[in-house]
This record gives sequence, structure tokens and C-alpha cells, in this order.
Amino acid sequence: MSDSNVVAMLQGASRQFGQVRALDALDLTVRRGEVLAVLGPNGAGKTTAMALLLGLQTPDAGNATLFGQAPQRLDARRRIGAMLQTTAVPDTLQVGELIALFRSYYASDKNGQPRTVADITALAGVGDLLQRRYGKLSGGQQRRVQFALAIAGRVDILFLDEPTTGLDIDARTTMWKTIRTLVAEGCAVVLTTHYLEEAEALADRIAVLAQGRIVAEGSVDAIRARVAQRRIRCVSGIDTATIAQWPHVRSATRDGQRVEIVTEVAEPVVRQLLAADADVSELEIQRAGLADAFVEITREAA
Repeated sequence: MSDSNVVAMLQGASRQFGQVRALDALDLTVRRGEVLAVLGPNGAGKTTAMALLLGLQTPDAGNATLFGQAPQRLDARRRIGAMLQTTAVPDTLQVGELIALFRSYYASDKNGQPRTVADITALAGVGDLLQRRYGKLSGGQQRRVQFALAIAGRVDILFLDEPTTGLDIDARTTMWKTIRTLVAEGCAVVLTTHYLEEAEALADRIAVLAQGRIVAEGSVDAIRARVAQRRIRCVSGIDTATIAQWPHVRSATRDGQRVEIVTEVAEPVVRQLLAADADVSELEIQRAGLADAFVEITREAA
């Protein structure tokens, strides 16, 4: 992929707060038209990495660039949108007024006119909130409005820091749909989230951080493939303590009639299961999910 597709980059970026090293010579690249999910446990450096790319902080060593220039440059900032965990939005303005205000910041954007209020409202699903004052909204409603403000311009890169925290299923589904629409238009998205199913559903590429470094990077399938693990679920009367002693079995647990077996190799375990219990039913096998891989990778890094 050519350099023209790179819209943001950290090169050897380090950041220290007192005795805590938040980022340790981190290299990170964001490309046009992709969702990059930056995952990691609390304190891994996710928010700090995003702050460097946004120009809210500067690295102690290394470089942060947006569109090949310093993130603090106004012409770079006019090409980005951001939805952070903490925001300062005027409480007394109505949602419609806020959207009109934020879109005005992009009026001189070299990419052309910002989105219309109607377009922003439809994409963010906030039509029911336009006449409401921001300070009177619930936490989930405020997050929906913050997303609307983040997409007000026709931006080239969108930063989303835990965007769906506090949202109900319908609002989360709307946001996911809009993110996919923006990516299809060529927008890059940097996403941090603790909802691993969200990263699994949206991300083209994943970077797992631990102690300020990338410990795994690649597609969802590549990250999942790092954990050779299968889950076998079924209804069976076999004692789980007995199953746990079988070859290749890591663990066996029971929830009522249902048994869950974790194994590295599913086929011999299934054969032994069927031989031991002819009445086995509702048998299903699943490979390791992103959550399983995340736990394994971060445990190894620690």
C-alpha cells in the first residue's frame, strides 16, 4: 500500500507521566479507508496514543504526524473528527444548535462543504433530540450527540475513544452502520473499545497494546489464529471432572445440563465424547474468539 494511503502515524513515540511510561517507542500507522481498533487493558496506552495523534499531547521522544504534518496544524485539524471519553459541550444549547455550530468549524475545509444538518442528524440517529438542551439529556443520549458532532465535517480520519459506552442496542447498531458508511467513503477510523465484539464486527486491523507497546497486530482472523483453542458445547450427563482428565482438554465446566469444554484439538475430544455418551445432543464447536485471543495475548505480555 502506497504512502499516500497513510493518514496518521506514530514513529518511535514515547510518553512518560512521572514514573509511569505510558508509551514506549510505539510505532503505529493508520491508513485511508480502514478501521484500526486499538485494544489493550486499562493503562496500556490507548488513550495516550490517540491524544498524540490528535495533537492534545506531544511525545517525549519520536514523532506524531497527521497527513504528514504536525497534528497541531490547523489545516490538519480541519480534516479530523473526534469523539473522546470526556467532552466539554455547552449544556444550555439545543442539540440542533450544537450541530450547526460544529459544522460551521468546517466551512472553509478544503475538502468542500461540511455535511448538512439533515445529513448529520440522519447518520447519527439524533433526529429525536434536536430540540432538546444538551444538559438535559441522559448519558447515552449525550454520547449520541457527541458522535453527531464528530462527523459534522467531511473528515479524512475519525477518532473514536470508547464511543458506545452507555448506548443501548439500537443506538450502537446505528453507530456501527454509520462507521461502515464513512469507511466506504474512504474515511479512516481509529477506534478504542473495551467491547471486543465491537472490534470484531468493525475492525479491518487490530493493534493490541500492553505496557505502552504493540504486542500483536493484524486482521481479526490473524489475531484470533494466535490462539489454538476450540470450545465444544453440548448437553451431556458425563461428569465434567472426568472430561477434564481426557487428553487435549484444558477445562470442562457445567451450567445445568450444558457442558462447555475448552480444548486445543476438537476432533479427538468430540469422538471421545460421543463414545462415552450416546445421548449427547445440541453439539456445537466454536473456534477462539477475539476475546479469547485478547486475554491470552495480554496475559503473555504481562
